[in-house]
Amino acid sequence: MITPAWVVKEVQPKQDYTLLLTFADGTKKVYDARPLLDKAIYAQLKNITFFLRAKVECGTVVWNDDIDIAPEHLYEYSKTAGGAIYD
Repeated sequence: MITPAWVVKEVQPKQDYTLLLTFADGTKKVYDARPLLDKAIYAQLKNITFFLRAKVECGTVVWNDDIDIAPEHLYEYSKTAGGAIYD
């Protein structure tokens, strides 16, 4: 079975509320999570210590049993990573 390109393999949360993501197809992208902070379901992410606990489970980014982001959304709305800050 072929793994979909949008499956998240690795996440590195950053202090600026972005996520450096590596997807199954090898693509590295940056997702800006700041727009989520205004949504009630993601309110806990405003706490930077909590935000920095992001991890990969089941092919997507999660923080706990209640907070995750769909991997297809992450893939579609992330920008291609580049520059020394993410190397």
